[in-house]
Amino acid sequence: YVVASLGEESGYVPYTSFSAKKSYLEKNPETIQAFTDALQKGMDYVQEHSAEEIAKCIAPQFAETESDTLTAIVARYQEQDTWKEDLIFHKDAFDLLQNILEDSDVLKERVPYETLVTTEFAEKAAAR
Repeated sequence: YVVASLGEESGYVPYTSFSAKKSYLEKNPETIQAFTDALQKGMDYVQEHSAEEIAKCIAPQFAETESDTLTAIVARYQEQDTWKEDLIFHKDAFDLLQNILEDSDVLKERVPYETLVTTEFAEKAAAR
């Protein structure tokens, strides 16, 4: 039984992110863009399809979960607006993530958003 939804209570927390060295970004922008474009296609898919369609696509990854249960979980994600429309990592989400890491004593020193985050590839992917 779902008692409370962490995603609904916490606000948008970027639980999944990807990192690369600056040198890799500079030497391989086509690879980074292709990877980001592929992820954006997934984001577009969940925005444009029903819970049933999404559940059917992801079912092989959750073989132990009944179809009805998986569909209900996906529907809950849709109702809560869990999936963003794009991959752009905004400053407010970055700050929230740092707050959580700081509160749990995982982060000892905050890093400026501009130093660590680039949205160039996500912005291009979202515009396509």
